[in-house]
Amino acid sequence: MTQQHHPSPGAPQLTVRGEGRLEVEPELARIDVSVRSGGTDRAAVLAALTDRNAEALALVRSYGEAVTALETGALSVTPEPARHGRGERVRGYRGWVRLSAELADFTALGELTTRLADLEWTRVDGPWWALRPDSPAYARARRAAVAEAVRRGREYADALGASLVALLELSDTGLAGAVPPGRPLGAARMAFAAESVDEPAPLDVEPQRQTVVAEVVARFVMSPPEL
Repeated sequence: MTQQHHPSPGAPQLTVRGEGRLEVEPELARIDVSVRSGGTDRAAVLAALTDRNAEALALVRSYGEAVTALETGALSVTPEPARHGRGERVRGYRGWVRLSAELADFTALGELTTRLADLEWTRVDGPWWALRPDSPAYARARRAAVAEAVRRGREYADALGASLVALLELSDTGLAGAVPPGRPLGAARMAFAAESVDEPAPLDVEPQRQTVVAEVVARFVMSPPEL
């Protein structure tokens, strides 16, 4: 955004940068789920893959409003060539389908992740933490950046024995929401830990705080400095 005024000729100008940086709790968490199957019969592999995919989808959907988004990615059934012999001999097939789920309820996230990892031939990766696209944190960071620019401008003007008269221009140089990935949840490790119980215990997840940064450049008109 840019606001412009027309200063009188020869009026001194001052340009400063303002930054707003916030550390906030995440609002969303995404997990990726890979469901696999294998065998010597292509039709059987595809049927098993379809059943396991349906089971995973039903489990995710059972969490209702805690799940804000659910998407099915690529599906593939790939032949595995024989290790010995000539020609196009196939010794088996491998199939997989990938899902992606986004949750806003982090209590449900720990339970769902563990239950998914306990399913047969299922791998879970994530979580990856994020803010909502319309999160109020972004507006707070922008306001903090503008306040910082005004404060710095007044300090520089005061050092010259002057004061700010008008805002000539305000430019938004960018806003970044840092979304660092959380530590991957190793599905094999979780499934192994759950083998000795009928129902796996919910995984205790610790949300990773997000850094939101906004930057502006402000150009002011000053009163004549006292030099």
